[in-house]
This record gives sequence, C-alpha cells and structure tokens, in this order.
Amino acid sequence: MSWDSYIDNLQAQSKDASGGAHVDKCCIIGLDGGASWTTAAPANALKGSPTEYANIARSFKSKDFSPFMSGGVFLENTKYQFLRVEDDKVVFAKQKEQGAITMQCSKTAVVIAHVPEGMQQGNANKGVAAIADYLESLGM
Repeated sequence: MSWDSYIDNLQAQSKDASGGAHVDKCCIIGLDGGASWTTAAPANALKGSPTEYANIARSFKSKDFSPFMSGGVFLENTKYQFLRVEDDKVVFAKQKEQGAITMQCSKTAVVIAHVPEGMQQGNANKGVAAIADYLESLGM
C-alpha cells in the first residue's frame, strides 16, 4: 500500500474557503521507531531525516515532550520552537520566517504537516486531525 496519497489528502483537508491549501509539505511516520510511511518522492513530501523522525516518534510513544520543550523540534534541519502539546497527542511548533508544524499521533503513526510562514496553522491542524483520526478509526 502506498501512503503517498495521504499527503495529497492532507493538503486538500487544509484548504480554506477560497481553496488555498495551508500545508505545503507533510508526511506520516511510524510511532514505533519513526520509520517513514510516506516516501520522499512527491514534491510536497516532508523530508525529515531518520534521526529527526526517530526523536519525534520517541517523544510521542513515551508521551515525554520535555526534549521538545527544552531543545525544540527538529525537522528538515530546521529547529522549531515548541509551542504546546494537547492531550499528549498533538504538538505545535513554530520558527519565525520558516513557518510552523503540527504533529498528531494515532495508535501507530504520527502525522506531520508544515505550514508556510503567513499561512494559517489552524487549517493545517484540521487536515492533520482528519488523517490522524481516520488512521485511528482503522485501529492504526
């Protein structure tokens, strides 16, 4: 099964009333170890390193977000400032002039989306939640 179609689906879920997408790139990683479920092939794929993905997965799996709080969230060699965590399953982070990221876990995966500077993170949050909730409904 190819997970890459979920990238387009997430972007579609983040569109506002005028049809503009608020997510420019995204990915899905496994909660157990951080292996990438989506490939780097699509132009709109988020291309984090295996180490970055493993660190993200580790924090979500253990529900210990203190590494994000003290050292930030790293994705694509960019450090994002941790903003907050909600319900031990959604993390928000931002880097001035780089944009923001929203991450949400399901039972077996973490859905990650990048929001370009100037776009609305709230729209991205809806897209990420739609995919994560769908995976959750499948027992994933």
